[in-house]
Amino acid sequence: MSDPLFQAKALCRDFKLNRTAISGARPVRHAVADLNLKIETGDRLGVVGESGSGKTTLAKLLLNLDKPTSGSLTFNGQLFSKINMAIFRREVQIIFQDPRSSLNPQMTVAQIILEPLVGLNFEQNHQQRIDQVLQQVELAPAIKSRYPHELSGGQRQRVAIARALAAQPSVLIADEPVSALDVLVREEILQLLSGLIKTLNLTLVLISHDLSVITRLCNTVVVMKQGRIVEAGNTQDVFANPQHQFTKDLISAVPRLPVAT
Repeated sequence: MSDPLFQAKALCRDFKLNRTAISGARPVRHAVADLNLKIETGDRLGVVGESGSGKTTLAKLLLNLDKPTSGSLTFNGQLFSKINMAIFRREVQIIFQDPRSSLNPQMTVAQIILEPLVGLNFEQNHQQRIDQVLQQVELAPAIKSRYPHELSGGQRQRVAIARALAAQPSVLIADEPVSALDVLVREEILQLLSGLIKTLNLTLVLISHDLSVITRLCNTVVVMKQGRIVEAGNTQDVFANPQHQFTKDLISAVPRLPVAT
């Protein structure tokens, strides 16, 4: 059998907090605690939990933007400490939550998409790739000369998605990719992401507090609480028949419109 795409074993990430007393050890927050996880190629994995549950910390560890305190994390069977990071960065890309802060306001759309192509030594024609990826996210070529402040929220997020796709990754890690958008634009972006994931055969790790987004895009889900995975499985099964009380609480907290009488 081939190795999982990602595998975490007893993964921990601790943060030392400010002292609350003159003497004694500094208190520690366990952002990720003794976490075990496998992500196979082609998975569409949702990660849900309340604020502070460790979702974003886990995403940073999977992106190698942070280092675990203990435990191990592998990519295609290789420890992160031994993998070729130039190849890894081309294979694994992220879509951030808020395009207002994730896009450089002093760069045009073309420059924003060009940056990873240059930085990751993408071998194909860069201008052709920019045009191609803009078409994939359903933006007209004329937008290349514009700056982020000249775009709508939905257009900015499409540019962020185009930048993530530029170097032809096989894995997308999306951290709350539609939470900063209004309802109508959010629906458009969800449709776009769903189509791209299927068309490009991408592995997806989606961080979200919104269970409807997870249901829409993910076939498997893990539920995190205080840095630990408390429940995992098929998305439909977990949400239809939750076993852990915390999962039940998350589902019951979802707002529902009253039934008309």
